[in-house]
Amino acid sequence: MATYFLDSSALVKRYIRETGSVWILDLFDPTLDNDFFVAAITGVEIIAAITRRARNGSISTTDAAVVCNQLRSDLQNDYQVIEITEEIINSGMTLAEAQGLRGYDTVQLAAGCAINELCVDSGLPPIILVSADDELNLAAANEGLLIKNPNNYP
Repeated sequence: MATYFLDSSALVKRYIRETGSVWILDLFDPTLDNDFFVAAITGVEIIAAITRRARNGSISTTDAAVVCNQLRSDLQNDYQVIEITEEIINSGMTLAEAQGLRGYDTVQLAAGCAINELCVDSGLPPIILVSADDELNLAAANEGLLIKNPNNYP
C-alpha cells in the first residue's frame, strides 16, 4: 500500500493511452490497496486535455465523452480530492516565487506538499508525487517530495 498524489499529466494516462499508461493503470490494481489524492483542478485540466484531443481529431468525440464521464465518476469514487484552499493558494504563491513553475503546476505542487505534510505529521509514510512534467518533478524533489515519472515506465 502506498499513497500517491497524481497531477494531471500523470492521471490523464489512466484515461488516454500514452507513454506510461500501463504503469499508471497498474497502480490502480485493487490488490495493492493504494490511496490516491488529486487536486480539485485536476478534473478541469484533464477534461480540457481530452476535449482538445477530440477537437484536433486524435480521439473521437464519442470516446472523449465516455472518458470525460468516466473521469467524473472516478473523481467521486476513486480519488480523495484536495480542495484549493486559501492556505494552498498562499503556499502556491510562495512556491511560485521559489520554484518558477507555471500557475496550475504550482497549485498542484502546493496541494501535494500539503497532503505530504499531513501524512508525515500523522505518522504515515510520505506521499509519492506522480507527474509526467519534468519541471514539476524537479520542483517537487527540491521541496523534499518523493517523485515518480510515469514516462520512465514505457
